[in-house]
Amino acid sequence: MAYSLMIDCCAHILPLKYKEVLYDLAPPSPNQRKNIDTLLTLFDMDYRFRLMDKYEGLVHVIIPSYPPIEKIPDKKTSTELARIYNDEMAELVLKYPDRFIAAVACLPMNDMDTALKEVDRAIQDLKFRGVMVYTPINDKPLDSTEFMPLFDKMSQYNLPIWIHPMRGPDYADYKSENRSLYEACRVYGWPYETSIAMHRLVFSGILQKYPNLKCITHHCGGMVPYLAERIEGFYDLNEMRRHGEYNTKLTKRPIDYFKLFYNDTALYGNVAALMCGYTFFGADNILFGTDMPHDNQLGDRYTRQTINAIEQMAISDLDRRKIFEDNARALLRLPV
Repeated sequence: MAYSLMIDCCAHILPLKYKEVLYDLAPPSPNQRKNIDTLLTLFDMDYRFRLMDKYEGLVHVIIPSYPPIEKIPDKKTSTELARIYNDEMAELVLKYPDRFIAAVACLPMNDMDTALKEVDRAIQDLKFRGVMVYTPINDKPLDSTEFMPLFDKMSQYNLPIWIHPMRGPDYADYKSENRSLYEACRVYGWPYETSIAMHRLVFSGILQKYPNLKCITHHCGGMVPYLAERIEGFYDLNEMRRHGEYNTKLTKRPIDYFKLFYNDTALYGNVAALMCGYTFFGADNILFGTDMPHDNQLGDRYTRQTINAIEQMAISDLDRRKIFEDNARALLRLPV
């Protein structure tokens, strides 16, 4: 190996104490509860560590897992759950530093004032290395005015925002229907949600306004790398001016802003897709991330498939080390 560690920057966790409080204060739907209860890796640390031991040098940046707490109508409850979640993740990082190299904060995004206070507490007091938000946030786009203070604050901290897609069956695929069928909402809807969130952050001018803002996308930028030429051609500056749609907020080509995103490798072993993302974003903007343990099986299938796929990429050992280790260390400002 050309690297000493494999830093999984997208390793979901739902600690046991938080799980119990969640079930008591805001019980998930029966289907969500079934999914959580069958994924032992989410909350059983002994089981999780046995899986991690199968992969030499594997460590986790632990991030929150569904359900999004901002969907809870009672703001007081969502705030309490966020504090419990973050406190328990901090305890796990302190207790198992050789397993969990850092943590990412859960935020009560239905109350921005409280969310901003929790950002400060998580980063300053708990020493977290970023925050995670879902997209959409209670059906609202990320470029909604109410969320601007979060981008401003994270830009000042110079730490990343993890952008995680979340689309349920109630997002119908056709106007003539009221539900998405055959899991299309997740299989195709989630990469779409990632892509449209990136699109809105670019064209709203947020990345222009906050050049220091760092965002990590799920599933290696969703559809953006695959459709890069279509995006570039459609938003050619001359073409946009011709249609009267040129966004004067942008001082660079739109496609150049898309290349500013950081992106995990959670493509479940698809070497060609990884190479597509690598070609578009470059080696410096790709981070090893597996989506562990959401494979609905043993909990490490995605880990195994993702590691194997990165090893099979036609890239240099130096770039492979960047993906597995160096980029996460630099972006999260981790100790060397």
